[in-house]
Amino acid sequence: MKVLVCGGAGYIGSNMTAMLKTEGHEPVVFDNLSKGHISAIQDVQFVKGYLADFELLVQTLRKHKIEVVMHFAAFIEVGESVKEPLNYYLNNVSNTRTVLSAMEACGVEKFVFSSSAAVYGMPKKVPITEDLEKNPVNPYGETKLASERMCHWQSEAGKLRYAALRYFNAAGAGFNSAIGEDHRPESHLIPLVIQAAMGKREDVKIFGTDYGTPDGTCIRDYIHVEDLCRAHLLAMNSLALRKELIYNLGNGTGYSVREVIEMVKNVSGKKFKVTEAPRRPGDPAILTSDASKAKKELSWEPKINKLETIVATAWQWHNKFPGGYPS
Repeated sequence: MKVLVCGGAGYIGSNMTAMLKTEGHEPVVFDNLSKGHISAIQDVQFVKGYLADFELLVQTLRKHKIEVVMHFAAFIEVGESVKEPLNYYLNNVSNTRTVLSAMEACGVEKFVFSSSAAVYGMPKKVPITEDLEKNPVNPYGETKLASERMCHWQSEAGKLRYAALRYFNAAGAGFNSAIGEDHRPESHLIPLVIQAAMGKREDVKIFGTDYGTPDGTCIRDYIHVEDLCRAHLLAMNSLALRKELIYNLGNGTGYSVREVIEMVKNVSGKKFKVTEAPRRPGDPAILTSDASKAKKELSWEPKINKLETIVATAWQWHNKFPGGYPS
């Protein structure tokens, strides 16, 4: 299929682009390179542009005869969303609306949307199922939920067939550790700890050591980026039969902050400073997924589900690109 990958030069988008190509599809990357890296993608059609540019989107959809749109171009920093909420509503909601409008204008119906477990907010129970109450506690989660609702009503109007995939914590590097995670600035735990192991960071901070968990630190669900991308392929194919798909994507197994730190030490063979700090507001003690719906309906199963393997692929990538992707 001919697939437009919005945000295709970013972390998940570049892995998705590579997988689409490997599986015989024809990806076209649409990215403004404000967060992504042109060197993360190779030998594919590339369009540099902003999702607010309706005319360029329409031109791209028509020129390349796009059949499916995948959207990975959201802003993703929770703390930043609290400080700059209007930027998040502009990029994550308004620009998504522009993408959907361009799709409607061109008669493109299939849409795979990168959503987030942040739509659940502070869940009342774990593991989290898709039918749990949605109560976001920050603008990032709110904008993801608003985009999901927009897709729902567009689908109800008979103009869209969509999948909303609610990620937990994407991690690791894909394609033999060739495509990795290079956020600037970085805020995700595994790359932060790896940077400390490489001597690029003074220490690793643990925010809160008094949670009601076995070692007192927060527990999160990590899913390897390749497993995440495979779920997108399966969801894309399922849109031929169904108009609305909503799935959690995670391993269902949680690892604490201390466990992640110890695993990076084991994989890297390095020692580094760890500093304990107070809790951050709004951090739940445990966030783990129930992804049984995706497993049942998509026949999807995470293949790279051991924390050691996830960390090892990330460690290999960071050592290949110690300064991140070249400009």
